[in-house]
Amino acid sequence: MPDATNNPVPPAAIIMAAGKGTRMGSDLPKVLHEVAGKPMLRWVTEACYAAGVETCVVVVGYRGDDVRKALADDPRCEFVEQTEQLGTAHAADMARPVFENRPAGDVFVLAGDGPLIRSQTLARLLELHRRTKASATLATAVLSDPSGYGRVVRNASGGFDRIVEQKDATPEELAVQEVNPSYYCFRSDDLFTTLTQVSNANQQGEYYITDVPGILRGQGKTVSVVDAVPEEDVLSINNPQQLAEVDAILKQRLSPGAPA
Repeated sequence: MPDATNNPVPPAAIIMAAGKGTRMGSDLPKVLHEVAGKPMLRWVTEACYAAGVETCVVVVGYRGDDVRKALADDPRCEFVEQTEQLGTAHAADMARPVFENRPAGDVFVLAGDGPLIRSQTLARLLELHRRTKASATLATAVLSDPSGYGRVVRNASGGFDRIVEQKDATPEELAVQEVNPSYYCFRSDDLFTTLTQVSNANQQGEYYITDVPGILRGQGKTVSVVDAVPEEDVLSINNPQQLAEVDAILKQRLSPGAPA
């Protein structure tokens, strides 16, 4: 196969959109709550397309038909279903059939409830990923309050070691302020090979996509990191108050004279 750095296949994206979002106080699928006039999922797909993504594979679950209908006018979206919510690695693996008959290429893996993602960040991820011929590339951010996020653990020389989820972290790891906002780019063949090696031996009993970069690094594969993503760009939405905060940020971005 040609070197992707010289003759790149357009990237694809897997977007996880199967969750209910029980803390949102609504029966609406979490990714369909609107921010700045659009469902948050639509902000994610549009950022992907602006970064050169050809196809978005959306993993649906809770009220999946409603999610499909919300993107029915988007011919670049394909849908796969996660019938059991067994974790983010399991969700990503639901997209395996879509990629089985495609040439190996680059694929973003993103959360559908992260509407603050910028196309510029995805473009930086992809550029570094291809330039370093990485198996996985992830973004990190340093937060004043890292509560709720997976922590990025680095080795003695400052390189990436692994991601540890908050519920599995030691007190020392909990003190780390560098977090994982769930922005990934993988070589598709490395991703799907490694997903079969993810264990659910953790506090939640789930299969985490966060384990994949650490497994790849442990196998001697290249894992690259885009650090210093702005704190504002990684705010999560888990309740109506956070929804309102993100809505205000996006409206500010759209205002005349706002920086790109």
